[in-house]
Amino acid sequence: MGELIDIRVLSSLASVDAAEWDTLTGDDDPFVEHAFLSLLEQSGSVGRGSGWEPTHITAWRGKRLIGALPIYLKTHSYGEYIFDWGWADAAARLGVRYYPKLVSMVPVTPVTGRRILYAPDEDPMPIVRRLIDGCLDLADSAGMSSIHLLFLNCEEQGWVARDGRLVSRLSFQFHWRNESYESFDEFVDGFRSSMRKKLKKERRIAAEGDAKIEVLKGADLSNDDWRTLERLYRGTCGRKGSHPYLTPEFFEMAPSVLGESPLVAAAKREGQIVAASINFEKGANLYGRYWGAVRRHDMLHFELCYYRLIDHAIRHGMQRFEAGAQGTHKLRRGLMPVPIYSAHWIRHPVLAQAVADFLPREAASVREQIEHLGRHGPFRRHDGRDTVHQRASG
Repeated sequence: MGELIDIRVLSSLASVDAAEWDTLTGDDDPFVEHAFLSLLEQSGSVGRGSGWEPTHITAWRGKRLIGALPIYLKTHSYGEYIFDWGWADAAARLGVRYYPKLVSMVPVTPVTGRRILYAPDEDPMPIVRRLIDGCLDLADSAGMSSIHLLFLNCEEQGWVARDGRLVSRLSFQFHWRNESYESFDEFVDGFRSSMRKKLKKERRIAAEGDAKIEVLKGADLSNDDWRTLERLYRGTCGRKGSHPYLTPEFFEMAPSVLGESPLVAAAKREGQIVAASINFEKGANLYGRYWGAVRRHDMLHFELCYYRLIDHAIRHGMQRFEAGAQGTHKLRRGLMPVPIYSAHWIRHPVLAQAVADFLPREAASVREQIEHLGRHGPFRRHDGRDTVHQRASG
C-alpha cells in the first residue's frame, strides 16, 4: 500500500478497461459509469468541436487504477448549470483569458453524485490530493485559467475543503427524498389541503387525455422508441433555443450500451410515443433528464416528469429523485430545496481574490433561499415546522 500514486491524463475512456473503471463508481450514479461517459465520447456528443474535450485525470498504484476524476477542457460555460458567466465577464474586464478551463462534471448533466472516483479498499484522501495535484499540473502545463469541480456530493466537498487548495461554492436544486412512504397517496397525504387538491387535479387532467401512460425500462425500449425520443429531445431544444449536445448517434447507440439504467415515462397514442421524460436510475437514486412532446398537453409534463417518477421511486424503494436544474415550480410538487456543492481554483490572483470574497456572501444568500423556500413547500406544518424532513441533503 506504500507504493506511490501515479497520475495519468486520458483523452478518451477507450484506453481504460470498462470493468476496471466501474469498480470505482459506486452503487448509485449511472452517469460516471464507463458506458455512459464512453457513449458521450463515441457518439461525438463530447469531443472535438463540442467545447467539451475529455482530459480525465486518473490515479494508479502500479498497474492498478485506484482513482479517477472525469474532467473536461471547456472552451465555453454552456451546459454547466453552476454558472460562472459573471466570473468570465470579470476576467474580460481584467484583460485575462478565461477559456480554456477545466470542468469536472458529467457533461450537460446537472446531477449530484460521485465526481472523485476511488477504489473502495483505498483511503480516499491520498487519492483526492493526487487527483487535485493532477488537475493543477494540467492547468499549469496547458495554461488554463481555472478548475471547477461541479456537483460534488457532501463527502467529496469535505475532502476538497480539507485539501484546502480549492474554494467552496454553494448553490441549490429541488430534490425529492423518500420518507419511508408506502405509496404515492401517503406522500400526497402530507400536503396541505389546497396543494393536495391542485396536485390531484393536475393528475386527473393528465389522465383524461387519450394517451396511455407507461413507465418503460431500458430493455422495454425499441430502436424506434429511441429514434422517437431523439426527435422529442431535439424538438425541446429547438423550442428553448438551446444547443442539442446529444447527437443522433447517442440515441442510436444507447440501446446496446446503456442497459437497464434508462427509464422513460411515456405517453402513447396508437402505440407511438407522443410525449416522454427520459430518466436514469441506479441503486437508490432516480434522475430526471430530458422532456419532449409532439404537441402541448395540459399537465402531461408534470405527470411524466414528476408524479409518475415519484410513484416509481416509492414502489421500488428508491431514496432520492433529482429532477434537474432550476425550477421553483418543483417545490409545490414535493421536491424540496437542497444544497449543491462545488469547488473552484482560479489562476489569476486578482480574480481569485474577488471570487474568494464573493463566495461566502453568495453562500449566505443561498442558505437564506433554501430556508425561505423550505418554509413555503406544500407540506403541512406542525409547531411551525414542515412535517417532512426534506430540506437539507448531503
